[in-house]
Order: sequence, then structure tokens, then C-alpha cells
Amino acid sequence: MTGVGTQLDSLRFSRLETRRLAWLFALSLLAHLLAWGGYQAGKEFNLWQKLRLPPLMLLTKIKPAQPPPPSPALQFVDVPPTQVATEAPKNAKYYSNQNSRAANPEAKPDTQVPEIKGTQTDMPKTENVTHPDFSKLQPAMQPSTEQLASRQQNAGDLTLGNPADTQPAEQPRPRTLKQALAQQKQLPGVKMKQEGGVRREALVPSLDVMATPFGAYDAAFIQAVTQRWYDLLDSREFARDRSGKVVLRFHLNYDGRISDMVVVQNTVGDLLGYVCQKAVMDPAPFAQWPSDMRAMVGQDYRDITFTFYYY
Repeated sequence: MTGVGTQLDSLRFSRLETRRLAWLFALSLLAHLLAWGGYQAGKEFNLWQKLRLPPLMLLTKIKPAQPPPPSPALQFVDVPPTQVATEAPKNAKYYSNQNSRAANPEAKPDTQVPEIKGTQTDMPKTENVTHPDFSKLQPAMQPSTEQLASRQQNAGDLTLGNPADTQPAEQPRPRTLKQALAQQKQLPGVKMKQEGGVRREALVPSLDVMATPFGAYDAAFIQAVTQRWYDLLDSREFARDRSGKVVLRFHLNYDGRISDMVVVQNTVGDLLGYVCQKAVMDPAPFAQWPSDMRAMVGQDYRDITFTFYYY
């Protein structure tokens, strides 16, 4: 019987395979020697302490934090002295150099906004403050020669005069808006119309206004621009039959200069629009910013939007 089987090769390595194994063993030994020698050399010369590998967390993707939402823009409001409050209101949308709390002459259901019975809805104003139209004053009469001689003779003398012989000096009437506003202590404007009601009672309706570090500076700035605006209107005969507004945008720089002015909107014509631009540019440069105000702004200018209303 013939047997069936499979022929097997010899288990001994050939000369070529033996040479390959020898080279692989030599290379592995050399790699281990280099790694061990490099580690010992780095340990000897303190190389591993000087080499700082990045932490593993830096290799992962970190989502950046979202920036805080921008604070809403506040609108300046002139606070009358009778409405000044010591406590600042919460969530006020107006600012000034003084605090004010919303109030009504009569307590009403609280709607968070006071009821104001005015006539316009363009700008916040709780009282009617008119711009008086003063007539031109007659020049004072020149004193006579005898009166001048008497004044020179008695100059420097301090005497107790008889009230019957002395007429009280008449207070001069204001000739400009600047003098009138100095007496009124308020900016002219028309009372606003607003539906609402609050529980807090006061003789005159008032708004929620928050005092800010910018309030005092902006109050003086608006005062100067308003005075110049009325001075320009009083100096010439402008047509008063037009109504509308002029919106200007410009940079108020830290040193009081005005730059980059543009007319955003003008519904009253070029001439009255030019008067508004001059009202801002003529008083410049304004006072420099206080150091704390400049630090809060964080840059060398503020982007200002100024609106003039013609009624």
C-alpha cells in the first residue's frame, strides 16, 4: 500500500536568513543604547527639567467664552432741581448728572413709566421750559457832567446813605439765551406725551433717570450747544414756519475737539441744518475729559448722535 503524505522543508535557517537576523538584532541593540544614553545624558545635564511639554488640555479644542452683551444706549435727560433723587432707579433708560425717580401727581397702577400729559413724542421732557423772546433793550442814557464830577469826588468813600435818597438798581434783563438759561437752570423744551402711570407721587411728573460719570460732562456739553443754537437763531431772521429735525453724528474727542461730523438726517433744509452744525462746532474745543471718564471709555473719542428739533 502506498502511503500519501506532505514533504516538509528543513527547520534550519539558511545563511541569508541568519545574516538578516543578525542585522536586526544589532540595530535594535543600537536603538536601545542610543535611547538609554540620551536619557542618561539629559538627566546628567538637567535637560528634561528645562524642557516643558505642553499640557494635554491644550491639545483639545476649547470653545472661547462669549463676550457679554452690549449695554443698551442711554439717552440724556435734563433733570430739574425739584426732581433730584438720592437713590438711583433700576433699569433706567435715561441718564443725567442727577438721579431721578419716576413719579406722577396722582398714584396710578404701576406700568413702570409715568404718565406725562404733553404734546410731543420726540424727546423726553417732563416740563415746558420756553425760550423767552426778549425785545431789544434801549441804550442807557449817558450821565451828565455834574453827575460824573460828583461820582469822582465821592469815589472811595464809605457812607451810610438814606434809603429815601437812594434808588435801587434795576436788574438788567437777559439779552442772550445764555443769561436766560443761567436764571432758569433748565434747558428749553416742550413737555412730552406719554401714556402710563406709577404709584410714586410727586407734584410734577418725573422719569427714571440714572446719574452716570458722563452726566456732568454731557450736561455742560449740551448746555453749550443749546446756547449757541439759540444764539444763531436769534441773530438772524429765519423762517419759523418749518418743522422737522436735524440728526448729526460726530466724534467727541478726549481733548474736546469735534471731528468726523456727518448729517444723518435733515428735514428742515440746508440753511437750518448748517445752523445746527455751527451750534456744535462753534463752542469747540470743549473741556477735556476727566481722567476717570477717559479710562471708562477705553478710547480717545466717543461716537455722539445729536438731534435738533424744530417746532
